[in-house]
This record gives sequence, C-alpha cells and structure tokens, in this order.
Amino acid sequence: MQLFRSFDIPRVYHSGTKLWASGLAAMLVSWATACGGARAANMGAGDTAADAVYDVVIVNGRVVDGAGNAWFYGDVAVRGDRIAKIVRRGSLPKLVGRRTIDATGMVVAPGFIDIQAGGNYVSGDGRDVSKVTQGITTEIFGEASTGAPISERSLENTPAAAAAASRQFMGPRGFDAWLRAMETHGISPNVGSFVGASTLRQYAMGMHMGAAGAGAMDSMRIAMRNAMEDGAFGLGTALIYPPGNYASTEELIEIAKTMAPYGGIYITHMRSEADQVLEGMDEALRIGREGGVPVEIYHLKAAGVANWKKEAAMIAKIDSARAAGFDVQATMYPYTAGGTGLAACLPPSASADGKLQANLASDAERAKIRAEVAHPTSFWESLCEQATPQGVLIAGLRSPDNEKWSGHRLSEISAAMGKDWLDTVMDLLRAEQRDIGTMYFLMNEDNVKLQLKQPWMIIGTDAGGSDPDSTKGLTHPRAYGTYPRILGKYVRDEHVLPLEDAVRKMTSAVAERLLITDRGQLRPGMYADVVVFDPQRIQENSTYEKPLQLSTGMQVVLINGVEVVHDGRHTGAKPGRIVRGSAWRPAGS
Repeated sequence: MQLFRSFDIPRVYHSGTKLWASGLAAMLVSWATACGGARAANMGAGDTAADAVYDVVIVNGRVVDGAGNAWFYGDVAVRGDRIAKIVRRGSLPKLVGRRTIDATGMVVAPGFIDIQAGGNYVSGDGRDVSKVTQGITTEIFGEASTGAPISERSLENTPAAAAAASRQFMGPRGFDAWLRAMETHGISPNVGSFVGASTLRQYAMGMHMGAAGAGAMDSMRIAMRNAMEDGAFGLGTALIYPPGNYASTEELIEIAKTMAPYGGIYITHMRSEADQVLEGMDEALRIGREGGVPVEIYHLKAAGVANWKKEAAMIAKIDSARAAGFDVQATMYPYTAGGTGLAACLPPSASADGKLQANLASDAERAKIRAEVAHPTSFWESLCEQATPQGVLIAGLRSPDNEKWSGHRLSEISAAMGKDWLDTVMDLLRAEQRDIGTMYFLMNEDNVKLQLKQPWMIIGTDAGGSDPDSTKGLTHPRAYGTYPRILGKYVRDEHVLPLEDAVRKMTSAVAERLLITDRGQLRPGMYADVVVFDPQRIQENSTYEKPLQLSTGMQVVLINGVEVVHDGRHTGAKPGRIVRGSAWRPAGS
C-alpha cells in the first residue's frame, strides 16, 4: 500500500533571491478565493492563507482520539511538533500538506505511553526499536531503580568505570541531569520517570539491610523533594528485590509524605503478588492513605496456580477502595509470564551489603541460603517456587559453559546437571557473575482478560527497548509485542475490549494519571505523537522461544511531528524529549 503522496508547492524566484514564501502565500490566497467559503471554513481560528500549509497531513483514516470516544473518519494535520487541526474526512485539500499520508483502511491514534518502561538511554542505542515499532512514543521509567539521585554511598561495590559515569548525576539537581543526559544522548521516544525507591535507599544507605535511621531518612526526604522539583512523577518501588525489600512500610510512608505536596504518585511492584497478594495490596493502600498520595499498582497479577482464584478479590479490593474515595488504580501487561532476574529465587539476605557473589562462593553462606529457602525467617517469596522449576525459562546465559542452556527450563537444566533447582540457580549465578534474565510462568489467561476489562486498568510493558539486529540473548516478548498483542489478539480476534477503550488505556488514561496535559490525545495543540496502524494486520510476532521479532501492522509513528517509523521500519530519527511531572521547577527558578 502506498502510504505517502508528495505534492509540489510552487516556488517564486526574483533576482536570484528565494521569495517563494510570499509567492506561496499569494498562491494560497488565490486558491482560497477560488474555493470560496468552503476553504475558509476549514481554516482554524488564527489560520491565514500563508500559514495554512502543514508539514504532515494524515487523510482518510479512522480517527481514535484516545479519550475513549467512538472513532470517526477524519484528517489530521501536523505543523511543526504539534497537531494543528483535526477535521472530517476530505476537509483538508491535498495541497495543504507538504507530506500527505493516505491512511485509508488504517486507524489513526495518539502515540502509546508506556508507564512501565525499563532501563534508560544515557548511552547505547537510543532508537528504542522494539518499542517504537509497537507505537510507543513515550517511555516512563522508575520501577525501583533510576539513574539518579546518586551519592558516594550509591556507588559502593560499583565497578570503577560505571561509578565514574554515574558521578555526573550527583548533587541536588542530579535527577534533572540524568533526564537531560538522555535527551542529549539522542532518543527516539520521549522519556520521563518516577524516582526509584531502591535508588533512594542506596543514596542514603548503600546496600545495608537494616532499618533507616533519622539521618538516612532525612537524606531520602531531601533527595525525593529535589527529584520532584526536577520533574519526577512520584516514587516507584519494587518490594521483592534488594535493597527495595529492606525498606519498611513506615519508611515508605515517610517518603510518600515528602512528595505529597508535589502531587506525586506512589507506584509499586508490591511486596507480594502471590501467596500474600491481598496483604501486599493492603500495604500499598496504607502507604497511600497515610502518606497522602494516590496509589498505582505495577503489573497487577495473581501469581502462582494456588493464587489464581484471588483475582476477583483483588479487583474487588480496588473497586471498594475507589468507592470509598481513595485514588488507587493499576497497570498490567498482557502475558501469563513475568520476567526478571534469576536472583529473585533467592532470599533478600543473600544480596545484603552487595555481597551476593561472595556469598555464592562460600559453602557456609550457601548453606545459610538453603536454610532460609527451606524455612524462611522473614517474609519473602521465591519466584522459582511460585512458578515451579518447570515454569522457569532461563533466557540470558552468556558464559561459554552455560550459553547452551539459554531458552531452556530450569527443570531441564537441573536434570542435566544432576542437581536440585536451588544449587543450579546458585551455580548459574556464580558462573555468570551477574543476574540472569529469566521468565516465570505464573499467571492465568482468564485473569489477564478479566483485568483488561477493568476501567481503572492501564497498560505498560515492564520491559526495556532493544534492537533485534544487535541484541544478544533472549528477552521477554513484551519488549516487542505488548501493544500489538492487545490490539490484535484481545481487540480484533477475541473481542475482549473495544478498540476505543484499548487505545484509551494506552494513551490518555496514562497521561491523565501522570498529569501530562499535552500528550495522550489527538487534539489541536497537543504534541504530534501519532500512530497509524492497520487494524487487520496489527499483531505481535515475538514469542518466548523467539522473542527478537518486531511486531507488524504499525505503519507510521510520529514523535513530536517527526517520522520515526515509516512502513513499519525505524527511520533512525531521534526526536524524543523529556516529559516532566507537574511539580517541575526549572533550575534557578
């Protein structure tokens, strides 16, 4: 299908000087006069004949505005980095677009906002290929860890080169410096972030496992306040990983109180998503109520076969809290497997003070880890036990002796090595000298569909972006297919939710949750983050076994008015900008 048609605009020259702009204006005035009142009606307030030429015009598409309204056939005009006009189909003559995109048979929608993006773009490939080819135009970081704030305590046990690179984000404006570094590096998507609570704790206490004292609490409060003024959206926790799970409920309440005057949100990967998921929800609600902030639950799920039946109670808990006047919502990804590190199978104490590798090298410490797994002395949940070794897919092995096991189940690897699952996990982590990307099959498909229908649910990938041409090893398919999976499988094929509501959950619902006022909808004056996709062809191609496959059906992606995806392929453009929270105070203000 031919998506683009070019139209030549006359240029008038005089005495070797390009006076084509004034000639263009004269031409448009003449043309507008010939067209009469119909042309005048299509020019918005403030438009003149001279400025009515748009950079991009998308015509004949089925417009889904992101607000949940029913679709309509319309034309969308972009001037510079903003949406300039949206009109009924056929109301924008071809001549007014320097570039015209024929969206016949396509859906035109706002760019998707990923509220749970992974990683950051201070270095490496800023194109975010796997994400923008899904239609993601804005990435929001901050689950547990962020590039700032940084202190000398943060850098304990950090290799020298990495520590040197991180020191640029020290100081009271360190969070702002981190955001600016991504923009300066060059990025395709827009980026914003919560403050990682694990990063805050490391800022004050390193990897120490004890309770935060008065001095450490003051350091975290100050760093939290500074980050909010730098444009953070709130506080993001992951309470199953060290050092985040070292923090008490009371510690998190005090930090929440600090961000409350700034309009921050507490967004959390709860302390339990399995056997104590309802108790984990109660803790999250308590932190929000006593801290005076709204609550967002990352990737809501009932993990483990024994807990699938709790899904209805989880939804009821959110519904009842909202009915009682408390602001709580949730995010999700549309898969039955989660993805994180293999170290999530070990107790938090194994990583205390940054000594995981040293502990794995000690027979005495390994015995302690084994005893803690068999008889826990504090609350924690092993993902290997929740998924069972058969439900654990090892994805990221690199050492020559182990890379043959990438893509295999933990049960297979254990049997081949002649060890139980726990020794296998410890040996693999020790051999790799790093955490290992792993997928855990924990959820139920019926619960995924039930969650998608909830009015307060929004979408996030819980994944970093990657380039399939250069990525080594496997990853979770959600990094490549989250949004096309929803639009193809759950909207088109299975009719779990209507198109308009799916787009709303990916766009305006996220923007409104984060108080982003100029993205997330197709409206004149909004930033021109726009996607054009084929509703009959949109689909994920990524699988658990072969994840490095781009989705198909996303034909065009504009970010800030710049074409980043053309005919489904990344153009190499990097027009991404910083997106900040509403409390942002520019330096010096």
